[in-house]
Amino acid sequence: MDNWQSLNYQYLINAIAIVGEALYRRVMELQNQSTKVSSDVKKEFQTEKISMSVPSNLQNICTTFQLSDFERELLLLCAGMELNPDWTSWCAAAQDNPKLDYPTFNMALSILKNPDWNALTPAAPLRRWGLIEVGNANILTIAPLRINERILHYLMGISHLDEELLEIMEIVDAADFLVDSHQLLAEQIGKIWLQNKHQNLSKIPIVQLCGSELAMKRNIAAAASIDSGFNLYSIRTSTIPSNTNDIYKLIRLWQREYLLNKSVLFLECNTTNSDTNKENAIDLLIERITSPLIVSTDVRRVFLHSPTITFDVNKPTAKEQRHIWNQALNRKVFQLNGFIDTLVSQFNLSSNTIASVSASTVETESNITIQNQLWNNCRLQARPQLDDLAQRIAPATGWDDLVLPLSQRQILQEVITQVRQKAKVYQNWGFSSKGSNGLGVTALFAGASGTGKTMAASVLARELSLDLYRIDLSSVVSKYIGETEKNLRRLFDAAEAGGVILLFDEADALFGKRSDVKDSRDRYANMEVSYLLQRMEAYRGLAILTSNLKDSIDTAFMRRIRFIVKFPFPDASQRAEIWQRIFPTDTPLEGLNIKKLAKLNVAGGNIRNIALNAAFLAAEEEQPVMMKHLLQAAESEYIKLERTLTDAEKQGWV
Repeated sequence: MDNWQSLNYQYLINAIAIVGEALYRRVMELQNQSTKVSSDVKKEFQTEKISMSVPSNLQNICTTFQLSDFERELLLLCAGMELNPDWTSWCAAAQDNPKLDYPTFNMALSILKNPDWNALTPAAPLRRWGLIEVGNANILTIAPLRINERILHYLMGISHLDEELLEIMEIVDAADFLVDSHQLLAEQIGKIWLQNKHQNLSKIPIVQLCGSELAMKRNIAAAASIDSGFNLYSIRTSTIPSNTNDIYKLIRLWQREYLLNKSVLFLECNTTNSDTNKENAIDLLIERITSPLIVSTDVRRVFLHSPTITFDVNKPTAKEQRHIWNQALNRKVFQLNGFIDTLVSQFNLSSNTIASVSASTVETESNITIQNQLWNNCRLQARPQLDDLAQRIAPATGWDDLVLPLSQRQILQEVITQVRQKAKVYQNWGFSSKGSNGLGVTALFAGASGTGKTMAASVLARELSLDLYRIDLSSVVSKYIGETEKNLRRLFDAAEAGGVILLFDEADALFGKRSDVKDSRDRYANMEVSYLLQRMEAYRGLAILTSNLKDSIDTAFMRRIRFIVKFPFPDASQRAEIWQRIFPTDTPLEGLNIKKLAKLNVAGGNIRNIALNAAFLAAEEEQPVMMKHLLQAAESEYIKLERTLTDAEKQGWV
């Protein structure tokens, strides 16, 4: 390559020398001197035939942009001006004007062979592709002509991205490792480009990579590009100009870059922009670019004016993830006693994430310590994305805080068992081969407000050492068609990585009994519900719905939920049990009558509110919590419930 660099430079200098000689002759002619070149000057223009097995970049430019002989020499004239300091005085002398010490079109027409006026028109290659730049002047023919800096460097054998593109693009390097399923996608993309080359299509099909993990899509795109002999550059839609003139300029610059450097553009288009002008600019960019283009999206987009081939990019398979874990953990694997299977079953991670988690795990002599590190580090992976989409609830309650009939507690234990034993049943015992539908652990917690549904979910999260996220379905459901599905997709995709427990609160509105479909809104509402249930069933973690009225939920939906836990309104004995457990051990108490407190006909959530508010009243009076504080707190709670505290409920309290 160094030898080519040297030959390429010499080839360029020789070509410039021939144009330089023509310029020098013009100077001599105007000065009424002999146009015969002296021996001293001749040395400057002396050239020797250069033989190159690989074409020079000057030859490449002439072929690529189909330059005529006149256009070629005009380009060399501008290049020589940058490389030879003597040319400033020569240009002024050749134009008989000391102010015109630069190349002009008028000068080119007078000194170069086969002059052609069309060469300077905006549609001709030199200006259309920005090979030369025309400076400001009142008269076009004496305006300064200058070679574009990117083109000058290219002629010199130095290839880099245009400065204007460098501000908004970055090169994407090949990944160190690509799993087999992703390598297969890269090979398929390469075949698309190869087929287009053979068929010589005017528009290369757009490759759309659809999925939630940008890093995986970049790695696949880089492998496809490099294997096909291309460079890969990425651009974010946020950096694309909205102005029409600017977007056309960007398109021309990129098209030129592709022709010079055989590059692929990777467009990071992962979110829909609310700015109409920006969306139009993105569509225009995609429509007009004829080079290989890979568009990265979260959800599939439709490109009306361009042929498109879409690939869904999923996380590595369970088998591939186990292999990545084994490679990343190296000798630590032997301390884990099959714990990798548990990780793969619970957390759905990319290659990069597994590598990061493994690197952050400190080796110790304790197997349990390493397992806890890995588990907790995996849990952390989903938090950055999920914290923007849902409310994380820190599990602070255990089984002792939960007052439920034995049958309900047994169902909750079954839920825990199924989450814990997924790896053994689905992977080791082969149940996953029967299909992915229905493999998720789904549950419905039904009961009146305050009966312990959220507390039960918190208990499960604590027992399973998983994060719990609560989703208000009213904030996810959108009046705009298709937006609800998009919101749910973002949520589940983010949750998959961290294996979190998803708690969908107040599901009654979305899962209410279906009436006849009367309009498109009804059809889309049913589609939204079906999509949520489909994602819940396929979700690798635990997904829970809560409902105040179980009977209001359509039976067709109920059949697709694996566990149903009914949370009954507590009777007097259960309320007494809740009151006995509600106060922390450090809370000072005095004279509490649990039997009388149990007469309050309220749910466990209300009991907690009354106890907490009474504690604040007692703290303000610097007294232990007493029945008088609880009475005042109970009266406030009843007002909130729009109920009246009866004499029978409060009799004998104070």
